[in-house]
Amino acid sequence: MEELTKTEEKIMQALWELKSAFVKDIIEKMDEDPKPPYNTISSVVRILEKKGYVGYKAYGKTYEYFPIIAKAEYAKKTFKKILNNYFDNSASSLLSFLVKEESISSEELDVLKSIIDGKTDKMS
Repeated sequence: MEELTKTEEKIMQALWELKSAFVKDIIEKMDEDPKPPYNTISSVVRILEKKGYVGYKAYGKTYEYFPIIAKAEYAKKTFKKILNNYFDNSASSLLSFLVKEESISSEELDVLKSIIDGKTDKMS
């Protein structure tokens, strides 16, 4: 799976939410002001199609696009890359970072502990 640029990822976020869309629908979904030009988004969507992220249905000269790669699948790949590149593939280093940066609350830590305890029980 090829890595996405920031613009490609924004378009994929819109497509994941919309499920299927025409270029005009993607543009409407984007929160940028001013909205990006139609031709720019159309070109990026075609690149996403070549990369294997997007499929389409043709209606004459009009195309309706839909994601081929699930958001969860992309998230998993991206998360693994971040974990490997920034935290030496260590979940404890990641968790330590989140705690130090105050990105995770004590309630969330309790939930994580419950998940870990539940997984440990099943491994026994």
